Amino acid sequence: MKNFRKIIMVAFLILGATFNAQAQSAQVMQLQQDSERLYGEFRELVSNKNYTEAIVPLKELINYLDTTTVYNDKSINIPKQALDAQKAMYQYDLACCYAILGKKKMALETLTAFVDNGYENYGNMCWDNDLTSLKKDKKFQALLAIVKERQPLEKLKKSNAYKAEAENVIPKFEYQPKEHPNLQRVREYFQLDTIPGKDNELEHIKNLLHFVHDNIRHDGSRMTICEFDAIDLYNYYKATGNGVNCRMLAITLCDIYLSMGYKARVVTCLAADPNDPDCHVINSVWSETLQKWLYIDPTMDAWVMDENGTMLSIAEVRERLIDGRELVLCPTANWNHENPQTKEYYLETYMAKNLYYQVCKKRSFFNQESVYRNTDNEDIRLVPAGFENGSYASAKTTTDPERFWAKPE
Repeated sequence: MKNFRKIIMVAFLILGATFNAQAQSAQVMQLQQDSERLYGEFRELVSNKNYTEAIVPLKELINYLDTTTVYNDKSINIPKQALDAQKAMYQYDLACCYAILGKKKMALETLTAFVDNGYENYGNMCWDNDLTSLKKDKKFQALLAIVKERQPLEKLKKSNAYKAEAENVIPKFEYQPKEHPNLQRVREYFQLDTIPGKDNELEHIKNLLHFVHDNIRHDGSRMTICEFDAIDLYNYYKATGNGVNCRMLAITLCDIYLSMGYKARVVTCLAADPNDPDCHVINSVWSETLQKWLYIDPTMDAWVMDENGTMLSIAEVRERLIDGRELVLCPTANWNHENPQTKEYYLETYMAKNLYYQVCKKRSFFNQESVYRNTDNEDIRLVPAGFENGSYASAKTTTDPERFWAKPE
């Protein structure tokens, strides 16, 4: 059975935009309250192994999501696909209850509806002991095969290749010099000259990553009300205790890298599905030592290496996921010093989904994505050949990774 913490996290990710919106309808608030109440009843009953009774609130939850029309409210942003995805999670738990109770036919019927709603977690379906009574059944195996084809890594492997372009269709990327007064202020404010490793570029890059990860908590469900620069974001967290999302962490680290003279970008990593509300934002920093851009993730305190321990770029990580070459996740990879990350989940599931295409800003500078100032900073995206997706449709687009990831001037 899906663990409760993950179910609740999914629900909050789906409805997060609503909770933070200025206009919250009574219908949305009622949906939130009723969902929390019913799922709480289910949790309590399952914890006491009262599986028959636990089915009642789950069925009510599923019916609630089947009949709600909250997604028709244009003043908020809850797509029907998001509610279907949440309903699928409840269907999965319902199937687990049926399987535990020995109601095989009902369990398989519920699992079928669950898979029809787009479930993608192949590993969970394979290894969940609650489904043990079903695993030799041909229908279960057929459903499992469908889910396997939906794995993010399988989708990434089937993506079109990149395509070199005869002419450069994207503008030159620009990087604010460390002498700029705003970046000097960042360097002085955080006393960055005291962070060790300046004599070893790669160690210094890692230590600056650790500094951001250790000093600002991640919380993907929150909006941040401040300027989007390293100093304001740090002070926002210290003043409120509220974590910031992955984009804010990447912006912070980008400011810090720039202030120390490193060329760096904020990189939005996106899924192929335009209806997928989730993306992940990381950094890429240029290494003079290795003569390439490096994959750096401040949310997870992570970088990625090859079998020889050499740090890899975002492009190399993506290529190796596709062709099956060895990837080594750094030993520090973790979420908020609470949950260590594994290569199987973080790279082969989460990032395999979010490395389908990437978007960077043309200019990397202090407060580059301010919502309060006109930064005049266009998006540039790298996509597989033939890829069509409405997200970032106004961005300058290339299919040529050599140009997108060219050495900075």
